[in-house]
Amino acid sequence: MLATSARSRLILCALVAAALYLPGLGAPALWEPDEGRYAEIAREMVATHDYVTPRNDFELYFEKPPLVYWCEAAAIHLFGPTEFAVRLPSAMFSIGQVVLTAAIADAMLGASAAILAALVLMLSPLFFAFARFATLDPALAFFLTAALGAFYFASRCASFADRTSRTWILTSATMLAFGTLAKGPVALILGGSIVLIWLAFQHRLREIARMPLVWCAIIYFAIAAPWFILAELRNPGFLRFFFIHEHLQRYLSSQEHGWGLWFFFPIVIAGFWPWIFFVPLGWSAMRAIPETSDSNSSPATARSDSHFLTIWFVVIFVFFSIPRSKLGTYILPALPPLAIFAGCGLSRLTSAASEYRIRLFNYFAIANILIALIAAIALALALYPLYPALAIDWMLIAAVIAIGALLMYTIARIPSRTPYAIAALAIAMATTIALAERAREDAAPLSTYRNLARAVVPYLSADDNQCTLASYRHYIQSLPFYTHRRETRVVYWGELSEVTLGTPVKSPFLVGSDARLSEIWSSGACMILIANASDIPVLRELLNPTPVVLGCEGKKLALYNGALAPPPAASTCLDRSGR
Repeated sequence: MLATSARSRLILCALVAAALYLPGLGAPALWEPDEGRYAEIAREMVATHDYVTPRNDFELYFEKPPLVYWCEAAAIHLFGPTEFAVRLPSAMFSIGQVVLTAAIADAMLGASAAILAALVLMLSPLFFAFARFATLDPALAFFLTAALGAFYFASRCASFADRTSRTWILTSATMLAFGTLAKGPVALILGGSIVLIWLAFQHRLREIARMPLVWCAIIYFAIAAPWFILAELRNPGFLRFFFIHEHLQRYLSSQEHGWGLWFFFPIVIAGFWPWIFFVPLGWSAMRAIPETSDSNSSPATARSDSHFLTIWFVVIFVFFSIPRSKLGTYILPALPPLAIFAGCGLSRLTSAASEYRIRLFNYFAIANILIALIAAIALALALYPLYPALAIDWMLIAAVIAIGALLMYTIARIPSRTPYAIAALAIAMATTIALAERAREDAAPLSTYRNLARAVVPYLSADDNQCTLASYRHYIQSLPFYTHRRETRVVYWGELSEVTLGTPVKSPFLVGSDARLSEIWSSGACMILIANASDIPVLRELLNPTPVVLGCEGKKLALYNGALAPPPAASTCLDRSGR
């Protein structure tokens, strides 16, 4: 039974999302490179008591603003430097975004669509995955959703000059300021573009003059500007690096990831599957005269709302599709409008014509079964020979989604049973969540190094002399987080060398040649060197004394030049070390 008030519905959505996102949040190891990077930056803020200048491996790191680091640092103060602590902000921001999406859908479409929109968003694969992942994008998505939601509520007032409308607009400016502190000026660019395009589309641009723009600017800069000013004062040249190099140049010319314009099409389809199947139905329903008794909109308002949601999605999709440097997480702020459309479509299934509903479910079941079969065959051929457990996990996920679609098709042929059909699909998607978590654990050796870090920790301070922790031709972002030790980079520079701010002094934690590594290794100073298995033959020729293997994980091994005996478990790694 649905809750009887909007507040109760929102609380219900928050509780369900929390039940999905919080249990076992700290169980998986930090994933490379993003989780390790952001976790370590927050830990170093706590360790140095410097909350102005972000550092990664104690090197300046100005690629992103500090709000999420601050949140992670606060969680570290409460729970210690754990995976749970650094992932908690992402989970909380995602829970908040589910609630905001439900609130907007409730205002647009009523109770049923609001509950369904929240359910769709929280059970979408991409959204769920990054609700349990320590990264910055859930925070940006939350604040941008809050800003656009506040503006939407302001636009529903009789005039932007109304006191209530002005309050909502000031709230929107506040959220954009926090979004800027979370991910940079992209929050203001996206939020402002969506609002302006929608106002132009509605022929309401003249109403901008009635908005409290001066107060909006004051609030925005009062919240966002102080950190930028302090960072520049402490690190001259920061502003140029941050705005010109990291944002403008990266957007216009970066080839870091090298994806084409097509990139977000499969991301959105797969990341929002299977709910995306119902988005067109919701989009068309919102443009028609509302038929449900709990709809809060007149026909004209419903069409205006559909324009707002469409512009919201399209602007974000197009903006992030233009640069070649992009990641799947960038699309998270565009998911709420899709969830509202899908929620609207699902809420209209009962009242849809019988022939149309049956045809829709026929296509839905066929599409899911075909995708499941294709996925099972592809995984069996490509993944199973190398990673059988991981392949089985994903085959089970595909099978569960197909079974859910088939159950939905079978149950929903009778209109009165449509809610049960939706529940069956939701249960199937919830089941895939447990399977996805198991898949994440099975995929840990591909890009996590918690066990490797635990293997070397006893040796870092066991000798009379503190051991140097180093990595060869790479940098493991999570290693300093797990060991609480700085990581020396050998014959590798990477992104930590980008922030020079005009200072010619090289970091003492960079070893620039194999010859210098050989000299340090043979000097008698204790060193633990993390290297890829493929580099072991070269290192055995280069290093004297011969390296001792302390542990291994994935494709990396920990090599040691000290006198202490390796742990018994290290014997399982010897076949990777060339012995």
